[in-house]
Formats: sequence, C-alpha cells, structure tokens
Amino acid sequence: LMTAFTFILGVFPMIVATGAGASSRIAIGVPVFYGMLLGTALGLIVIPLLYILFETIYEKTAGKNKKK
Repeated sequence: LMTAFTFILGVFPMIVATGAGASSRIAIGVPVFYGMLLGTALGLIVIPLLYILFETIYEKTAGKNKKK
C-alpha cells in the first residue's frame, strides 16, 4: 500500500501541470493516476471479497462431498 500510495501521489503533479507541455503531461497523468487508484481499491476490496465467496462455496461443496 505504501508503494501504491506513493506512486499515486507522485503522479498527482502531472494532473495539475501547467506551462509548456502541460497537455501531454495531463493526458498521461490522468489515466495513470486513476488507473492506479482503481487498481489499489480493487486489490483492497474485491480480492478479499472473492476469497470469502470462493471459500464459502468450497466449504459448502466440500461438506457435501465428505458426507457421501
């Protein structure tokens, strides 16, 4: 998380860039910033939820297979 947040904060100045070449910096900075933000959020929320879902499904199916 520290690496992800550091990267996100390091790219932030590209979003608020002004002056010569600002449009190209902004064009690169915005997708990188939001992509990393989304990827970090998915890694923190979706992956643990999928683990819980798959573990629950496994426990239900494994319990049925052991009884047979």
